[in-house]
Amino acid sequence: MRLSARVDYALRAAVALAGYGERWVSAEQIAEDQGIPRKFLESILLQLRRGGIATSKRGSEGGHQLARPGDQISLADVIRAVDGPLVGVRGERPEQVPYSGTATALTNVWIALRVSERHILESVSLAAVANDDLPTSVTKLLEDPDAWVIRGA
Repeated sequence: MRLSARVDYALRAAVALAGYGERWVSAEQIAEDQGIPRKFLESILLQLRRGGIATSKRGSEGGHQLARPGDQISLADVIRAVDGPLVGVRGERPEQVPYSGTATALTNVWIALRVSERHILESVSLAAVANDDLPTSVTKLLEDPDAWVIRGA
């Protein structure tokens, strides 16, 4: 799985908003806190607003905040808001990509991958990340020493 810079920045911005709770926070503050280029962040915040993840208010008392509590927004919600479906093959949903012959079972592999990603990304909320309180199902995966081994180039 590869996460684009846009998705990484969106997740960091959304987790930052979760950490601020119900306070309104400026894009400038988020950019500074998370080391995100300001212009890039403004584009991301627009996508988060359009995706129902964040809201904004103009004025001296304004800024940005989550549209609903951070424990009700999953990492998957944020990724979908800025990048679309979790697993795609050449820009298509896995079940829509035709394979034939010996490659036919690849569809099943991609769908299983999507299920696995959903399990993790939908079970982790922004609040869980902001509070460093990940679900047991995720922390158990981290206990496997093999999880920390880098393979390939």
